[in-house]
Amino acid sequence: MKIGRSSGILLHITSLPGGFGIGDLGPESRWFADALGEAKQRLWCFLPLGTTGRENSPYQSRSAFAGNPLLISPEELVKEGYLRAQDIQETRMRESGAIDFPAVRQSKEEMLRKAFREFAEDKAFHEFEKKHGDWLEQFAEFMALRDANTGKKWTAFHPGIKAKQEAIRYHKFVQFVFFGQWEKLRRYCGERGILLMGDMPFYIEHDSADVWSHPEFFDLERNGRARTVGGVPPDYFARDGQLWGTPTYRWDRLEQAGYQWWVDRLRMAMNMTDVLRLDHFRGFEAYWSVPAGHATARRGRWVKGPGGQFFKTLQKKLGELPFVAENLGIVTPEVEALRRKFRMPGMAVLQFGFDDNNTHRPSNYERELVAFTGTHDNDTTMGWWKEVQGAARHGRSRAATMKAESVRSFLQIRGGEQNLEWAFIQAVHASVADLAIVPVQDVLGLGSEARMNMPGRAKGNWRWRLQKKQLSEWHLKRLSELTEATGRAGKPVS
Repeated sequence: MKIGRSSGILLHITSLPGGFGIGDLGPESRWFADALGEAKQRLWCFLPLGTTGRENSPYQSRSAFAGNPLLISPEELVKEGYLRAQDIQETRMRESGAIDFPAVRQSKEEMLRKAFREFAEDKAFHEFEKKHGDWLEQFAEFMALRDANTGKKWTAFHPGIKAKQEAIRYHKFVQFVFFGQWEKLRRYCGERGILLMGDMPFYIEHDSADVWSHPEFFDLERNGRARTVGGVPPDYFARDGQLWGTPTYRWDRLEQAGYQWWVDRLRMAMNMTDVLRLDHFRGFEAYWSVPAGHATARRGRWVKGPGGQFFKTLQKKLGELPFVAENLGIVTPEVEALRRKFRMPGMAVLQFGFDDNNTHRPSNYERELVAFTGTHDNDTTMGWWKEVQGAARHGRSRAATMKAESVRSFLQIRGGEQNLEWAFIQAVHASVADLAIVPVQDVLGLGSEARMNMPGRAKGNWRWRLQKKQLSEWHLKRLSELTEATGRAGKPVS
């Protein structure tokens, strides 16, 4: 992956501002791209874009290929002639710092159904249908069957209920609109020198078009239910580990099929982005398998993944692999050897640099690395620091006291701790790492109220939204000056 010394901001599309309850692919996405350019940032880092399920996690999608309808812009629907201005005026919501997912789902569904009534198939739609036929037909049929079965899981579909052609056509239309709007945003960013850094989940939701249409590739019982599910053992994110509930893969069968499902999945993601983060990279070397039905991830076991043969196949079929390996958590020498063999940059998270794992400290970085102050799974830097300080101040933990002192000594912030987030930003920007990524919450100095996700907690995540007035000219100017000073303002090589 050839990208010059650069920096960027982590902000998921749903967290953009706007008047329709959730961030989308409309005007505010272009506003943010312009803000990135003004701050001399060259990467926009975001979370997976797939169709989300009940808990709204972008890492648990109804499809490995389809886009999330909640990201479709009502304003763009008006420009495209599917809706009138007054149609969307009636559905505007009060600007809020948190997403009300049930209200947004209902509103977007009503708008898209209304837009569909104005839709007439044309050459562009038929070309889209042909280009994406391998997955689109299966996904649209699956979603139509879910509609007909009142949202039941596919293992509970009534065998006598068939998908209606009009319902299939509706779901194809939604994807046609999503990908059309995405391409517009991608072109807009490309014209301004902004690279898009996407994110690829390792697993797929059990109640998805992929597991329904290709059950042979997943570890399932005869009745379709998962036999084993993915997760990770206890680590610094969760004491009981993380139990994701997603079925593990039958890698033997995927190998027999030439890994084609994965090849198609990654090709599509690569066509949508410039850089792709592979979430849970260690799962390709070995994955934590937990018997379905267990309450926690504690009683699992490590099972060998596809390893180097998988990535050799990808190179042969896809060419250069513009991947970043998410190598956080329990990382073995075998995992690192796999990453290095295929020349994928790893990740470092500065918050972890003050625990026992000093590889996350800037003094130990290497060039082929993506350095983050924190990720979507971390608390914000200020939220994390307040927790560390609180534990140290009240004597709750000797480790916390040592961590607080280590932070102060390394960053030399005695007396200026109110600006700790900028000391963190400066540390990753000034480091040798090729890429430095900062969550927008850290640029703004926000606390735990702005946290995106708390691993191990099933509900209440993914709701935070940026308010447009929060990102001021002062923030952009300060970030721009730091980016210039640390040699990250040059245009990257794609």
